Amino acid sequence: MINLGIQSACDEALYQLGLDIEELEQLEEDAGLGNGGLGRLAACFLDSMATLGMAAYGYGIRYEYGIFAQKIKNGEQAEEPDDWLRFGNPWEKARPEYMIPVNFYGRVQDTPQGKKWVDTQIVFAMPYDNPIPGYKNNVVNTMRLWSAKSPNNFNLKFCYKNNVVNTMRLWSAKSPNNFNLKFFNDGDYIQAVLDRNFAENISRVLYPNDNFFEGKELRLKQEYFMVAATLQDIIRRFKASKFGSKDHVALQLNDTHPSLAIPELMRILVDIEGLTWARAWDICIKTCAYTNHTVLPEALERWPVSMLEHILPRHLQIIYEINHLHLQEVAKKWPGDMDRQGRMSLVEEHGEKRINMANLCIVGSHAVNGVAAIHSEIIKRDIFRDFYEMFPEKFQNKTNGITPRRWLLLCNPALADVIAEKIGEEWGRTS
Repeated sequence: MINLGIQSACDEALYQLGLDIEELEQLEEDAGLGNGGLGRLAACFLDSMATLGMAAYGYGIRYEYGIFAQKIKNGEQAEEPDDWLRFGNPWEKARPEYMIPVNFYGRVQDTPQGKKWVDTQIVFAMPYDNPIPGYKNNVVNTMRLWSAKSPNNFNLKFCYKNNVVNTMRLWSAKSPNNFNLKFFNDGDYIQAVLDRNFAENISRVLYPNDNFFEGKELRLKQEYFMVAATLQDIIRRFKASKFGSKDHVALQLNDTHPSLAIPELMRILVDIEGLTWARAWDICIKTCAYTNHTVLPEALERWPVSMLEHILPRHLQIIYEINHLHLQEVAKKWPGDMDRQGRMSLVEEHGEKRINMANLCIVGSHAVNGVAAIHSEIIKRDIFRDFYEMFPEKFQNKTNGITPRRWLLLCNPALADVIAEKIGEEWGRTS
């Protein structure tokens, strides 16, 4: 309402109806789609780009159960599912016409035309669009969220166009206790969701507990599900656009969670679109940019090779090829420095073999940044020192901010009025 400039009109209309807008605001659930500062920053990005008039899409997963609801029971924290969609979401619009198949498992087949990923298990990604209005500028961008659907749920043949619409009302049984988040996090999906289709667990819960194999596998599938659906959607819109230039597409990778976008983009460009490796790699690097938000382990993911080989066999091959070419360049710059090659490799050989996703993001992006000056210096001096020495031109700083529309105009309108009296109202449109 603030961005559309209709808050006063809505306040007055509700007052005339005997309703208090602040009471109504308490009834609307916040979407449980992000976690901590990373989720907050993504929301602020979308608001800022719409306000600045930048054409942009935000992509994510439409989690049925978002970040857990915290309760205190017997003096201890109890985690309960956040069923934020139980009353629906009036702001979203389902777009089944843009539903996209996402593949998992399978094997890689050598053909005369190149590598082919076959015998896969398909999950459909159903898009739901949410409007992101700019501040008083008549610009509306889109946040597109993907919901995992079993392929067995859909009959893709549409009804005949006879302009007659009848109604079939279907009742869905709901447990009064919803589903048990503890069972889900322990990896016991059957107990947690009963007869819900396994495929749809992908968009069930934000950040499942990955202390168990099932949780790790689900989290990897969530990350690939999002980037695979998103990249197919971006390429579809790119082909349909009038621009016809890769310079009009940019992918922002926030932490390593969407890092599989790099091998997935390479797979699409090489295996499906038929580009040479060199041409595809040039597009990939120029398109992707990586932001490291924290030096904590959860932001520097390392996936077991065995798991990637099982779930995404073609992507593992692509990562190996990226690593091979990357280490050739490292060897040229520092001949004989095997320790450096080991540190800069995308594949960690000690212990269980793993893929270092942060290293993949740096190698596959044209820009790498931290979110504060001191953080960016730590990245260059410590965490990614070897990469900074090899690619100093990639590293930069972007100090995080927050949207003043939500955190000033909405949260502290009296202070916003004081600022406007001193410097005018344009400050709300310039960031």
